[in-house]
Amino acid sequence: MLRYTVRMSRLKGKDMNRKKGRLLAIPYIIWIAGFTIIPLIFILVKAVTDVNGSLTSANLFAIFDPLHRKALLMSLSVAFFSTLICILIAYPASIILRTSRITNKSIILFILILPMWMNFVLRIFAVQLLISNNGVLNYILTAVNLPPLKIINTPWAILLGMVYDYLPYMMLPVLNSVLSIPEDVIEAAQDLGSNRFRVLTHIIFPLSLGGIGSGIIMVFVPSMTEFVIANILGGGKIQLLGNIIEQEFTVTMDWNLGSGLSVSLMAFVLITSMIFGRNNEDTAAGISL
Repeated sequence: MLRYTVRMSRLKGKDMNRKKGRLLAIPYIIWIAGFTIIPLIFILVKAVTDVNGSLTSANLFAIFDPLHRKALLMSLSVAFFSTLICILIAYPASIILRTSRITNKSIILFILILPMWMNFVLRIFAVQLLISNNGVLNYILTAVNLPPLKIINTPWAILLGMVYDYLPYMMLPVLNSVLSIPEDVIEAAQDLGSNRFRVLTHIIFPLSLGGIGSGIIMVFVPSMTEFVIANILGGGKIQLLGNIIEQEFTVTMDWNLGSGLSVSLMAFVLITSMIFGRNNEDTAAGISL
């Protein structure tokens, strides 16, 4: 009888916790429905209809038009190279931080996320101030009798802005994955005769692929949809697909075409995320085996 009473009280406690959890989830559900699901449905409806409200697929396939295809390829190339550069910077830096004698690694993490506390647009304007024709960089170069660099309003400026802005999003997961590798595993490999290069290529790198994959998603996906950096550092001369979508909504007011391009780009981004996510799962499964 006592066991039955204790069991019933536990079941009642679980039911009360479930009810409280559902009540606490109501504001989140309302927020998601009002600011994510409903706008997404609106965009989807606009994407498959024309100005008269008739069903059409022209808006979705407009991404294959020459102008849009060129902007898509430019977005792909900029996103790819910015992600690659972020990896080439973040991974060696993570290895150096792991092997360094700094005991309090949280200070390094704090320094990494500190620029993210500043407004995104202000950070990009700061980069513009540095690399403009009359900026700080060219002032230093002319002061030491070197020719000035004309970086502003070029794809290189956009690439620099994306690397500067998204590097912390690559650094954090990569550094976390590298620091989370048990030291016992590395010591065991060294005891078995592995040198530093073999430990790096056969132990550290495979075990940190999950962090690299997460960093790729966090950098590549927003870089594909970026338009603010291109507007500020590109001077409107380099058209990414995000710039064209923004112009369709704000300049030409063709919301149907802008929605179609947005949905097509969203599908491409989702496919890319699924590929990287699947690779992360396969890597984690292989490591666990």
